[in-house]
Amino acid sequence: MIAGTGIDLVAIGAFAAQLADRASRFAAATFTDAERAYCESAASKQPAQHLAARYAAKEAAVKALDEACGRAQLDHPALPLTDIEVIRDARGRPALMLHGAARALAERLHVDRAFLSLSHDGDYATAMVTLETLTAR
Repeated sequence: MIAGTGIDLVAIGAFAAQLADRASRFAAATFTDAERAYCESAASKQPAQHLAARYAAKEAAVKALDEACGRAQLDHPALPLTDIEVIRDARGRPALMLHGAARALAERLHVDRAFLSLSHDGDYATAMVTLETLTAR
């Protein structure tokens, strides 16, 4: 059963400008070390587009968790975005890994699987997250 869905769209140019602000702690507060390392080493040599897609994934995941909470009539605390990590599976496909408060919330909601789709083209990056429960609770 679908527990929640979320989608987000990020303007890459504005996002790149935010990342370029040396006084900002935005990147460190938003992305894990592994996410930043992957995006900095991407063959495209355009780390901002890859980070923008990951930011969209984190926002989409928060929306999906929020929708699942509404259906379950649960309140939830604000989630640190570093608790939602975009990883790559053995085939290189993006996947979500939840840590800390995000993982605890997903467990409380009985989320068994998370599906993630990322895309970036031109000026925009987007992501969609679908959360699924496999068993009746």
